[in-house]
Amino acid sequence: MKQLLNRLINQESISTEEAKNVLVNISKGDYNKSQIASFLTVYMMRSITIKELKGFRDALLELCISVNLSEFNTIDLCGTGGDGKNTFNISTLSAFITAGAGVKVAKHGNYGVSSASGSSNVMEAMGIKFSNDEDFLKNSIEKAGICVLHAPLFHPAMKNVAPIRKELGVKTFFNMLGPMVNPAFPKNQLVGVFNLELLRLYSYLYQNTDKNYNIVYALDGYDEISLTSDAKIVSNKNDTMFSPKNLNLDYIEQSDIFGGNTVKEAAKIFKNVISNKGTEAQNNVVCANAGLAIATANQISHKEGFELAKASLFSGKAKASLDKLIELSK
Repeated sequence: MKQLLNRLINQESISTEEAKNVLVNISKGDYNKSQIASFLTVYMMRSITIKELKGFRDALLELCISVNLSEFNTIDLCGTGGDGKNTFNISTLSAFITAGAGVKVAKHGNYGVSSASGSSNVMEAMGIKFSNDEDFLKNSIEKAGICVLHAPLFHPAMKNVAPIRKELGVKTFFNMLGPMVNPAFPKNQLVGVFNLELLRLYSYLYQNTDKNYNIVYALDGYDEISLTSDAKIVSNKNDTMFSPKNLNLDYIEQSDIFGGNTVKEAAKIFKNVISNKGTEAQNNVVCANAGLAIATANQISHKEGFELAKASLFSGKAKASLDKLIELSK
């Protein structure tokens, strides 16, 4: 590790194989906390290369506890997080709206590191049980249309890193990896990233997979369609610029999608939106994201997906999906 750190501090990059080996060695407990913290910190000071990111991804996928949900043709909706915007749980709400529209969802998520409430925080507050039991997950998809893959249960390799990430409290390259290491290996994905450089890295790595995907970056810094600005979207078919006008919507203010400062506040917003008590701006932003997920999985236009998302939310089907998952967790 000392040699690697010296090279990285001297602005050198490491190979895919070296990057992969570092994560494997971290998982085996070969390094101490200070070395791991230093390694994470280097990547806060300089950009990660495609080879390095690929190595980290390959290691986590190789080390994960995988689940076979291929019979369901699932989609994952997952942002990298780390945009520092503290929005309400847009991608998690969008996941239930997507499930309510009949698209099977394998939602990968974790506790918040750089926001007040991550996907797992809000779902835990709702009473959803986390499990890596394949039968339970399949049953969840069959009955609720969605299952939750809480990252720590599937990536035991990262138990040595989790407390360090929590203590650091800032985004690390693990934020970049989250969406890429879903242990169900879904064939469809809606991914949000926190900057244009990461959008470029992701699009390069994803074009070498057999996935249907849309990678989103809102130009004012959000890792999802925010409706506060236009967004760049890269898919396995093309690159486009998204404007709220595409869905006949108006731009909204950043304050409209603020998620509160605590898990309790985030959970309250979550309940309101899914129970049809959200504001117009909140409803539009979750349906814009869910609409893109539905469009990705069903190979239809974003506009058609948006209409299906609204139908799922306003008919109560999205809430029924959540209620069913809570019931199954008991």
